[in-house]
Amino acid sequence: MPSEPTAKVVDLPIRGRGPDGKAASSDVIIDIRDLGLTFQTADAPVVALRNINLAIRSGEFVSLIGPSGCGKTTLMRIVADLEQPTEGTITVNGVSPREARLKRSYGYIFQAAALYPWRNVRRNVELPHEIMGVPKEEREARAKRYLELVGLNGFERKFPWQLSGGMQQRVSIARALSFDPHLLLMDEPFGALDEITRDRMNEELLQIWEKTRKTVIFVTHSIDEAVLLSTRIVVMSARPGRIVDVIDSTLPHHRTLETRETPAAIELAHRVREGLKAGHSYD
Repeated sequence: MPSEPTAKVVDLPIRGRGPDGKAASSDVIIDIRDLGLTFQTADAPVVALRNINLAIRSGEFVSLIGPSGCGKTTLMRIVADLEQPTEGTITVNGVSPREARLKRSYGYIFQAAALYPWRNVRRNVELPHEIMGVPKEEREARAKRYLELVGLNGFERKFPWQLSGGMQQRVSIARALSFDPHLLLMDEPFGALDEITRDRMNEELLQIWEKTRKTVIFVTHSIDEAVLLSTRIVVMSARPGRIVDVIDSTLPHHRTLETRETPAAIELAHRVREGLKAGHSYD
């Protein structure tokens, strides 16, 4: 019988760092070094992440993929200052995650659209700016601009319950983009959608990314989604989450759903699968 795959845990140097382990360029948006997180529970500590080293450059679309419970969302929450690491260091735009959060350097898009049902589409997009005291004319202009960007022009006065799940997520994306953040954090935003809607949202997200060139971190369980969307794919092991492989995409800049059927995409998907197999065998 063939032997089980052995996990390949990526250590420095990796893309985005020099041989000394330091960020190789000033365009590095996220710099993670030797990061770990252990949760203290009533019965025994739970090691969620261990020895994470990763540098993400401006304008990259980086997908995190791995088995359920491997720490993908936890890693994203650390970037967003919603969790605190117990080991290692992380900077976002050259400052701590807390400082980046206070500067509103990122937009966070959750698995659910998280819209207020009693506010219409425009007012849902405006809400954060309303809380911050942005003048009415400016926040309306921002809402209009970003609703047009996500293809919801003409739906400003509709309420969330009048929209499909995909349209609700587009409202959530518009709200996150309305800050004009350097970074978008997307936590399985299309995971609950049917396959047809998910494909359409993938295409629309690619178009938005091509227009805005935001740096994106994208959590997904879908190999096809990671291959289609990403400039790099970070494959993680089963808990404790570690980086098993970091895969640079060889796909062309402009992509469509048909790109997934090309030999290059099929080869990328095969490498992701091999990484996921290796991650399950990691001891």
